[in-house]
Amino acid sequence: MIPSRALVLLAIVPLGLAVATLVDRTLLLPMLAADAGIALWAAIDALLARKPLVTVKRHAPAVLSIGRPNLITLEIRSLSRRKLSIEVADDLFDHAESDDLPVKLELPPRERATARYHVRPTRRGAHVIGDHHVRYLSPFGLWIRQVTVPAETPVKVYPDVQAVRTFELMARQDRDPSALRASRKRGGESEFERLREYRRGDEFRSIDWKATARQKKIISREYQLESNQNLLFLLDAGRLMTAQTQGLSLFDHALNASLMLSHVAARGGDRVGLLAFADGIKSYAPPVSGAGAAKHVLSAGYDLYPELVETNYGSAFQHVGLRVRKRSLIVLFTQVVDDVAASELLRLMRGVMPRHLPLMVLLRDVEIDALVEGGDADPYTRGAAAELSSFRDRLVRDLKNHGALVLDVAPGQLTGQLINRYLEIKARHLL
Repeated sequence: MIPSRALVLLAIVPLGLAVATLVDRTLLLPMLAADAGIALWAAIDALLARKPLVTVKRHAPAVLSIGRPNLITLEIRSLSRRKLSIEVADDLFDHAESDDLPVKLELPPRERATARYHVRPTRRGAHVIGDHHVRYLSPFGLWIRQVTVPAETPVKVYPDVQAVRTFELMARQDRDPSALRASRKRGGESEFERLREYRRGDEFRSIDWKATARQKKIISREYQLESNQNLLFLLDAGRLMTAQTQGLSLFDHALNASLMLSHVAARGGDRVGLLAFADGIKSYAPPVSGAGAAKHVLSAGYDLYPELVETNYGSAFQHVGLRVRKRSLIVLFTQVVDDVAASELLRLMRGVMPRHLPLMVLLRDVEIDALVEGGDADPYTRGAAAELSSFRDRLVRDLKNHGALVLDVAPGQLTGQLINRYLEIKARHLL
């Protein structure tokens, strides 16, 4: 138990009397009486508070999304005949954050209440949310009773599955998420599918003016994208992908975007696979189609982490050459900061063409960009940042000049821009 503010204030009374006895010895007896009375009162209050008066039950999803606020619900029940002011905190696992704990509530006698908080995991894998720690005042308010309620809730932290669920819900409701507006676009004009009402984001040339005049509202032509094509994600899990931005590693940003695009591609009838590598191959899931394609990618990557080793691009491209025969869109997520790696990457990119179509996704360092744009750092730091930025610009130009597609993007904008680029590739029949 913890002494409450009320008990501390009460203790001041005999303390004051003790000081007064230095001047007037006749106050000694009142001081001892006050000490005994307060001690007896506090002891009785402590005894009355020994019995636990609260039960707590946790409801948490079995799967949490990394980098997202995930809702946890606590069902709290009072066993007391008096009103309780309660604080509840949970033992979160490492690499989890919450701004909502402890939760505070007033609970009437023998009533139930529901409390909610959000937890934001920053590392994937299997974890456990631990015990509840409950605080409430003793009957006379002299003690703060702290009770540990045993509880272990196993959870798995996956890549951002919440974004996939949101997209799926909007797709069912025929609504367009703003970041995924382009996912409604269709393919070449030789593959007409149907007429439908105009949606924001439709190309002007897709409007059917005759149908618009007949129905007195804007009507668009919709075209079907070619399906059953291969999409293979290559995820660099080397040293440079351990860099953190917006609370996640670059590898996590790439994995989240891969999961989202795999869902979009699978809905369109394409085959989706994943290859993760660092100094060697870490995981390979060959391209598959169907409703389980996104889960196929998720299972291959959810428990992978970037390592502090140099990236071996050669091992990844050799694996692609041996195992992937059908022409595929090869989406490589990486970070390059030196000429040696850039030269090797250019050579390997040329080697996979024209059998495959490579799309190089370079993840920008937003801190470097901020320094280049005029940060508060010293001139030497800004100069180094500008040199690195110029190197990236040259690399992008070289890749494009050699026929590779390039997406140079900040991690926070990755998912939307990647999906738009994929749909553009499909619409232009580049694959």
